[in-house]
Amino acid sequence: MAGKRIGYIRVSSLDQNTERQLDGLALDKRFEDKASGKDTHRPQLKAALDYLRDGDVLVVHSIDRLARSLADLESIVKELTGRGVAVEFVKERLIFTGAGDDPMAVLMRQMLGSVAQFERAMIRERQREGIALAKAAGRYKGSKGKLTQEQVAALVARDTENGGKNRSALARELGVSRETLYQYLIEAGRHERTAAADASSV
Repeated sequence: MAGKRIGYIRVSSLDQNTERQLDGLALDKRFEDKASGKDTHRPQLKAALDYLRDGDVLVVHSIDRLARSLADLESIVKELTGRGVAVEFVKERLIFTGAGDDPMAVLMRQMLGSVAQFERAMIRERQREGIALAKAAGRYKGSKGKLTQEQVAALVARDTENGGKNRSALARELGVSRETLYQYLIEAGRHERTAAADASSV
């Protein structure tokens, strides 16, 4: 029996669209993360790795979607191929099985992984330079404060009343970014599910 083709998709923020990744490919299941690739602490990546079995193929749009660190990239690929799971990178047209992989393909993977790591380092450096320039010009105000539990409760209530609409205006009113607002809503939803599960088990 042939293994399954499992897709993994990652974008860096909640506002980015995942539809362009793996579009049109026949997949048995997809896992999607809207999170930074700075490390491997991503819930859907973990779920995908746990789901994969011997004979399956993990299909990823490109190397930098799986990891932005060479060490993380190599660790994931080697761990999967060691379990009999193949890893396919669509954009680069590379497939790794761990058994007799082309040395040139492995070198290409490592080079592209290094490029992804370098690009992330450059982004962070530009951010630091931008903050330094803003501080020098007196424009940098630092990150905005966190919401209190009462504010989060009010946020959830308002969002429910609005049917999930006008979130940009709600974020401005609370003095947080829209991405931060989404994170609060996600966290609140997780806590609500946990509380409901606890209550049902009593």
